[in-house]
Amino acid sequence: MDETKEHGGEALKRRFSIAHSVSWRPPVRELSGIMLESGINAAKYFINKYPNYFQKDYAHPHIPCLMPETLEAQIEEASEAALAERVQLRKVKAAVDLYDQLLQAGTSVSLDVTNELLELICFYGDRDPAQENVPEQRTEETPQEDVQDELQTRKGRGPRASDSLKTPWKENNNAERIFAHLSEPNTRSYSALIRGMVKYGGYAKAFSTYTDLLNHRLTADVHIFNALIAAAPEVQEKYNEKWELIVDLLKQMSEQKVKPNLLTFNAVLKALRRCGALGKSQAFPVISEMKALNIDPSLASYSHVLSIFYKIGAPVQGQKDILQEVMYEVSGKSFSPQDPDDAQFFITAMRICLDTKDIEQAYRVHELLGVGENWRLMGNDSKQNIYYARFFSLLCLMEQVDVVMKWYRDLIPSVYYPSSNIMTDLLRALDTDSRLDLIPQIWKDIKALGHGNRQKLVEDLLALMARETHSQQVQDSLADCALDIKSMYSTGDRGKVLMSWTAGSLSDIISVLLAAHRTSAAWETLKLFKTHNRVPSADLLNRFLTCVKESGDVDQAVELVKISAGFCLPDTHTLIHRIQQEFELSEQHKSILADLEIQTFNSD
Repeated sequence: MDETKEHGGEALKRRFSIAHSVSWRPPVRELSGIMLESGINAAKYFINKYPNYFQKDYAHPHIPCLMPETLEAQIEEASEAALAERVQLRKVKAAVDLYDQLLQAGTSVSLDVTNELLELICFYGDRDPAQENVPEQRTEETPQEDVQDELQTRKGRGPRASDSLKTPWKENNNAERIFAHLSEPNTRSYSALIRGMVKYGGYAKAFSTYTDLLNHRLTADVHIFNALIAAAPEVQEKYNEKWELIVDLLKQMSEQKVKPNLLTFNAVLKALRRCGALGKSQAFPVISEMKALNIDPSLASYSHVLSIFYKIGAPVQGQKDILQEVMYEVSGKSFSPQDPDDAQFFITAMRICLDTKDIEQAYRVHELLGVGENWRLMGNDSKQNIYYARFFSLLCLMEQVDVVMKWYRDLIPSVYYPSSNIMTDLLRALDTDSRLDLIPQIWKDIKALGHGNRQKLVEDLLALMARETHSQQVQDSLADCALDIKSMYSTGDRGKVLMSWTAGSLSDIISVLLAAHRTSAAWETLKLFKTHNRVPSADLLNRFLTCVKESGDVDQAVELVKISAGFCLPDTHTLIHRIQQEFELSEQHKSILADLEIQTFNSD
């Protein structure tokens, strides 16, 4: 992009027009919906964790959905009904124990209930599920899909799912043991087992179980094929072998008269992300085949297409047309959740916009959020945070500062709670457009956001403030800001020291204070060099002496030389000569300077 053109004339007007025409921000219903959902989750957490405190029902008439869920089994005797109840309550260990009791007692369990138990075990990996509805912590970590892409870039292959799973599929676990007890397992039985194996990294085992299904003259269901397609890249090494296995599975679907669904094609697209250049040649034909079968692609479908063409860390030149083509397909459409990976689209698209520095497509992606209830497909709080971080970073990089500040006021903190890195991006935007007069306002926000103790951010801020001189009014506001920052270095919450002084941070604060003619405050700060065992620069002391000269304070000028001599700075001679030439000295002052000059000479 020609930055000179973009900051002038018609180009600048066009960018302002784009920014204001699509400056969608989450509607009130989204904000209230997010807050309501968070409140509901928090309430459910406490109700389900402490149900004994919520037994009294004051509602007339009775409203079941407002009462706590029944988390304890009500049927105590060992029976199939008790087993079904424990499966319904998702108590994996208790259900397995009861199943074993029934077998030992010679009580048969129906195939349907056994299949439900198998599905429970395979879904949760043979362990009880973690506590649900725990309020999420907002983070700005890279999402799992991006982590996988990045690892693939670094290692030359995508990571196995078992690389990140805490409990990978184990040989002869409860699922396999219970399955082995079935005299005549049906397709549903095999489906539960195969999907569990794929979910928890037992890829080769899944394919051997599928072979066993065929040997028993059973027909697979669509869920089995979807799982096997997802596992195909894990059992083959070469790109063409991965694709050939996927094609073979699709042919077997056709032979067994199993109709593919949306998740089938999404599994194919997701697998193509692991097929290198071959994936790029097959991605759009897969989309075309979906449409030919009257299967509308979901956001996950387009997310996978984008991930095929835009790898993390790979060159992006000449590939903007793919992003534009995808955005042409999805713009103005309202989507509903159909695939868990739907929540990857917005963060993936915005990552690509950031990588390609394509601000116009970023506005189109953001505008798509305002169509229907697409905002619900942004995913959890973590994904939303990642999305807004990428969007705002791109704004800071590409937009004029007035546009950036408009978005800043719209999004922060009502919609997005930025990290210290994002605030650094904002400072760079202010620096690029020479709007450092806004720093005091931004500093107040940095403190309010809890980033006032982030040393790198604070030091970047101080460096910007000290770099150049401004009008007296701006310089006064910067000096007030510098003194406020200085107080943050002293003590923090509960008296704990938050940041450590560096020579650079002390020098920057003093420079800002001197530029505002706050000599007294600058002098007090200068004393901190000795207190914290830091060494001032000769340039700082020379600038300080220039300010002292304006006030004509000879005593302070001599004290400045004493400080320089105390640090054994080689430029002490220069300071002494300046004072001798620029100040009217008393005999006492001349004697002190002479002694300091001899002391400095001897130390040299």
